[in-house]
Amino acid sequence: MSRETVLRNARIVLDDEVLHGSVLIRDGLVADISPGTAGEVGGTGDDLDGDLLIPGLVELHTDHLESHAQPRPGTRWDPIPAVLAHDAQLSGAGVTTVFDAIRIGTLEGRDDATTLSLSLAEAIEHAVAAGLLRAEHLIHLRCEVAAPGTVAEFREFDRIASVRLASLMDHTPGQRQYADVEAFSRYMVGRGRVSQAGIGALMEELQDVAAEHSTPNRIAIAELATARGMTLAAHDDATVAHVEESAALGVRISEFPTTEVAARAAREHGQLIVMGAPNIVRGGSQSGNVAAAELLALGLLDVLSSDYVPRARCRRSCSSTPTGSCPSRAACASSAATRRGPSGSTTAGRSAWARARTSCACTATSCRERAAPRRPHRARRPRRAPPGSAVS
Repeated sequence: MSRETVLRNARIVLDDEVLHGSVLIRDGLVADISPGTAGEVGGTGDDLDGDLLIPGLVELHTDHLESHAQPRPGTRWDPIPAVLAHDAQLSGAGVTTVFDAIRIGTLEGRDDATTLSLSLAEAIEHAVAAGLLRAEHLIHLRCEVAAPGTVAEFREFDRIASVRLASLMDHTPGQRQYADVEAFSRYMVGRGRVSQAGIGALMEELQDVAAEHSTPNRIAIAELATARGMTLAAHDDATVAHVEESAALGVRISEFPTTEVAARAAREHGQLIVMGAPNIVRGGSQSGNVAAAELLALGLLDVLSSDYVPRARCRRSCSSTPTGSCPSRAACASSAATRRGPSGSTTAGRSAWARARTSCACTATSCRERAAPRRPHRARRPRRAPPGSAVS
């Protein structure tokens, strides 16, 4: 017997409009989207009282898992509870598919970096196999190409089947994210990783190491990732030359370009442009780089990521205008679930609704998951669209 739920009186975010209407969920899948407040006849349901309703979100870039695995400097937490806590926070923020970012390679010379990263990846796979998680979890390897051992660490993940995305990043001071070396100094000293007296020597050392390793590691990891069928992203490209290098390596996603020039070049090369929602919520980049809101206004922003605050995307989507009125497509639709894009999961809108098992109801101060009855925490995406669905 079919189970139906109707979510009525909602502002439903579609490809190119926000529709005041109702969503019918049948057997855990979105079966109909109707204008007006009545919705489909039959089924239990809720009156959302004008809340925004969006499909379950796909998260491409979140560093949040590592904060659970290492809640204090030098303190390790058991990886399975860390993954469960991370999953609960993301699900509570409307995320139904997440690419968990795991860093490999470190500029700080941590001996335990590979062990920590592998333990998290294995914990994710174990939790998925055991059915412990609400969201669908895949792995995003963030590859610090300036570090000497990154290529060897990358090979260690050959046995992890859920690795689908790799990003090429270089946090060497004096370029990209840290073109302003003072920003690098504030970050490192503020996190207690080096003293003020030692920061100058550290920066010189890191620049020397990067000069030797960054380019060959970037090329090697791009080749290995491509051979495995993984999607490639470039992190913090700042110049046209950076973007051209990325494009030549097969990069399809531009994560957090640090300048308007780089964002325009990424657009010309057909790369999907991702920026962090905290950048918009806070009013700018913490490193002094281009503001995400500027790129949004220029039409140079495709996807928002939660980055380091899981609920940031819901907050951004619900406060996209000064008056809190109709949100822009870029603010909500670019946050929403996608199906066939550069990461294997796509652009938002009716196509996303056709695939959604859960949805997310948002007000300016809240974001709550709406799911099919009896299975509120199963966010598995079906392999086929429901009959009558409009799938691009």
